[in-house]
Amino acid sequence: MALLEVHNVHAYYGNIHALKGISLTVQEGEIVSLIGGNGAGKTTTLRAISGLLPPRAGYITLQGEDLRRYKAHQLVSKGVAMVPEGRGVFARLTVEENLEMGAYHRSDRTGIAADMKRVYQLFPRLEERRRQLAGTMSGGEQQMLAMGRALMSRPSLLLLDEPSMGLAPVLVEAIFQTIKEINKAGTTILLVEQNAHMALQTAHRGYVLQTGEIVLEDSAHNLQQNPVVQKAYLGID
Repeated sequence: MALLEVHNVHAYYGNIHALKGISLTVQEGEIVSLIGGNGAGKTTTLRAISGLLPPRAGYITLQGEDLRRYKAHQLVSKGVAMVPEGRGVFARLTVEENLEMGAYHRSDRTGIAADMKRVYQLFPRLEERRRQLAGTMSGGEQQMLAMGRALMSRPSLLLLDEPSMGLAPVLVEAIFQTIKEINKAGTTILLVEQNAHMALQTAHRGYVLQTGEIVLEDSAHNLQQNPVVQKAYLGID
């Protein structure tokens, strides 16, 4: 059984048919990437999985359990955590308070303390800035904080939406290296990323979306070698 199964999902924004029957799976321990152009449906797919945009048709399961019965905030306790595009940190709270908010549904203080220590090991900059207001941090630091906050919920599935957006190249490399470390430590990841080159270097498998439909599915290596993907998304003629 796949950890995550999305089956024939249709989703709408008003009358706009944004997802047109997409199906995908994510196995436990994988990094799976969604690539595609602007408006392809990548973020909409994450919003459907995380409960922010309930599908009108199809179903989504996590470890075999139908997620459609839960509201978005309830899915956190079910093991789904999302790092949204634009980071969405609590600007007027400190770094440490943001991390504590990631564990709002938990009561195991020893476990929370251990997870905060782990986040600080992944992102030493956050420990240095733990008393700083999140809104005064750089874009890269806020991305680290958003990822750390999501990890504080102990997710079985981490949804990452455009983690490299707006970051300097050196920070992009660091963020993707950390994504690999998070995965190696046992967290399954579904990654949406405009930088298809970095996404496919990081992922095990990938799906290509166009206008709300999946048009390609393969291992990340094979997608990197696919002439259509090379021309459309990797800048290789």
